[in-house]
Amino acid sequence: MADTVPETVWRSHGRSRRSTRTVRISFSAVIVAAVVLAVLIVPPIVQLDEQAVDLSKKLMPPSWEHPFGTDDVGRDLLLRCVYGLRISLLVGLVAALVATVIGTLVGAAAAAFGGWTDRIVMRLVDTFASVPHLLLGIFIVAMFRPGVWPVIVSVALTHWLSTARIVRSEVLSLRSRPYVDTAISGGASRWRVTARHLLPGVLPQAGLAAVLMVPHAMWHESALSFLGLGLPSHQASLGNLVQTARGSLLAGDWWPTLFPGLFLIVPTLAIAGLAGAWRERINPRRKSELML
Repeated sequence: MADTVPETVWRSHGRSRRSTRTVRISFSAVIVAAVVLAVLIVPPIVQLDEQAVDLSKKLMPPSWEHPFGTDDVGRDLLLRCVYGLRISLLVGLVAALVATVIGTLVGAAAAAFGGWTDRIVMRLVDTFASVPHLLLGIFIVAMFRPGVWPVIVSVALTHWLSTARIVRSEVLSLRSRPYVDTAISGGASRWRVTARHLLPGVLPQAGLAAVLMVPHAMWHESALSFLGLGLPSHQASLGNLVQTARGSLLAGDWWPTLFPGLFLIVPTLAIAGLAGAWRERINPRRKSELML
């Protein structure tokens, strides 16, 4: 009798993938929860001024008193990183929400009305998408004084394009469903069909786009601040902290650059990990492919 491959090999392989995915999701959830607790609880509990200057403690390495060390003017780097993460999360969340709302409305309107409206809107989307995000963001933020809201406006106005394309394709798919044809045959207007049947159907995809956009917006804010076009230099943000620490890094002091960089990289990877799990849940076909 010819040898056959036991079926248990495939089952164990699938269980191994599921176990790895569960560990990844759990680890990402723990990191996101720790980040949220840190930015909400640490500043009120510590009751220290993150702008307090103490030149006698300039560029102290990590120690029990200062776990992340101090910066070039003696400020506690751990507290500065927490405040910087707070600002970066605020920019990321608000900008992602605004960009998602704009992209959802534009994409849904283009697909619902179709015809010339769809062609004109999508050509405008392609035109804006042809310009690099960072270049367009620099142009927008340069028209305002440095601050949080100009950065939020810049990120939101440059990151709604992908959401518009996703929502448009999803609405075009929903338009072919029988219940939509029934609503149209019953005399429902395009606005009513869009509001009652199409928009609720694209909310999971729009929510996923918003979550995926948060890390992107945080990196965009950090890039603008690093270039000196985002937040004021005295205000703690992860981009400002990395930009300020460049001189210290060249002098051999690694901690002012390492810890703000980790505060930016680790939370964004954790958010992306949770978003990937959400994508597998709302897209069963992709999930089944990943389980093979």
